Amino acid sequence: MTSPIDTEGGGASVVASGELRPEPGAQAVELAGRSPGRLMWLRFRRDRTGVVCAVVVIGYFVVALLAPLLVRLPGTDPYTLYGQDPTYADHPVLDEFGLPLGYLGGVSGEHWFGVEPQYGRDLFAMLLYGMRTSLYMALGITALIMLTGVVIGLVGGYFGGRTDYWIGRGTDFFLSFPQQLFFIAFMPVVTSFFVDPREETPTYFRAVAMLIVLWLLGWMGMARLVRSTVLSLREREFVEAARVSGASPWRIVRKEILPNVVTPILVQFTYQLPSTILSIAFLSFAGVGFVEPTPDWGRLFAAGARYAEQDPAFMFFPGVALVIFVLCFNLLGDSVRDAFDPKSGR
Repeated sequence: MTSPIDTEGGGASVVASGELRPEPGAQAVELAGRSPGRLMWLRFRRDRTGVVCAVVVIGYFVVALLAPLLVRLPGTDPYTLYGQDPTYADHPVLDEFGLPLGYLGGVSGEHWFGVEPQYGRDLFAMLLYGMRTSLYMALGITALIMLTGVVIGLVGGYFGGRTDYWIGRGTDFFLSFPQQLFFIAFMPVVTSFFVDPREETPTYFRAVAMLIVLWLLGWMGMARLVRSTVLSLREREFVEAARVSGASPWRIVRKEILPNVVTPILVQFTYQLPSTILSIAFLSFAGVGFVEPTPDWGRLFAAGARYAEQDPAFMFFPGVALVIFVLCFNLLGDSVRDAFDPKSGR
C-alpha cells in the first residue's frame, strides 16, 4: 500500500493514482463571471467625463422636477409681472424705460437671475419652469420615437422581403418632408382643425400637437439604424440555431436579436433627446410652439432676441443652461458608446 504524498502548503494531497484531493477545511476559489451589463458599468465608472456628465444630466431633471419648490427659496414665480403689479410698487425692478434696474439684468437677492424687460417677470423661475416643460416633454417624445423606430426596424430587418420593402418606402416617404419647414407650416394647420381661430389655443393642445409632429417626423433614423443592425444579426449562427430548434419569430426577436441591439438604441437615445429639446425650442422660438405665458426654453430665447440690444444679459442664463445640458448629454452618449464597445481604448 502506497502512502499519500502531501504537497507543501497546497491545501491538497496527491495519492499514487495521481488524484488531487482537497484537504479538509481548504477553501475553494470561485471565479465569478461578469455579465455584459456589469462589464459595461465597470468601464463607464472608470470614465470620469461620463460620470460627471451623467451627474449633471440627472441634476437637470431633478431641478426641473423640483422647480415649484426651488422657486420658493427666493419667493418668486414665473407668472407674476413684478414690473407692473402695483403690489410690488415698493420694490421696483424696472426703470422708466422698462429696463431692469441693477447689474446683469437686475440680479438681486429676490431675483437671482434678473428680471424680464417690460414685464419684470423673474428669470430664475421662468428658466426652471421652462426647463421642466422642455425636458419632460422631450423625454416623452423621445421615448415614442425610440419605441416606434425600434419596432419598425426590428420588423423590417428580421422579416425582410416585401415587408422590408414597403417599410423602407414608407420610411423614405417620411424622410422626404423638410422637417423645419414642415414644423412651421403644419402646426397652425393642426390647431385650426380643432380650435376656433377666434379662441386661444389651450397649452395642452399645443403640447399634443408638437408631440404628434415631432414623433411622426422623428422615428425614421432610429428605424434605419435598428434595421441595418438586425440585417447583420439575423444570419448569425445563434439566430439560425434558435430557428432550427423551432423557436417562434417573436421569441427569436425578443430573446436573441433585441438584446444585441440595446447598445445602438441607448447611444441613439442620448443623441436624440438633446435634438428633440432643440426642436421644441425652435418651434417656440418660431412662434408655433408654446406661447405666453407658458414658460419654455425656446420662448426665453425668442424673448431674448427681442431684448438683445436693450438687455443682452437676459439671454445669458438660459443660453448657458442649454449649452451645458446639450454638451453633457452628447458627451454622455460618447461615454455610453465607449463603455459598450469592448475594443475601445478608453
